[in-house]
Amino acid sequence: QVQLVESGGGLVQPGGSLKLSCLASGIIFSHNALDWYRQAPGKQREWVATIPTGGSTVYAEFAKGRFAGSRDNAKNTVFLQINNTKPADTAVYYCSTNNVWGKGTLVTVSS
Repeated sequence: QVQLVESGGGLVQPGGSLKLSCLASGIIFSHNALDWYRQAPGKQREWVATIPTGGSTVYAEFAKGRFAGSRDNAKNTVFLQINNTKPADTAVYYCSTNNVWGKGTLVTVSS
């Protein structure tokens, strides 16, 4: 059974940084790409980035330059670094693979 558990969310000031984690179990982690999505209050869920099994992370247009995805196969974990945070980044962030979703971690950007 595939399980994904996100962590690392919280309250951050505009212009700050935050690093989210997603721990996966029940899959051969190194064989699977994982996606990050987010859902802001009152909005539809949107794709943020895809972390492939090899090569470079692919980003949504809004995420280019401020977001950085990475993975540690030894720890079955993918990461999403958010730099220069903006209030518009306020959302629940989810990771997903093979149509399985975690429960998300809430990021709130506010002064």
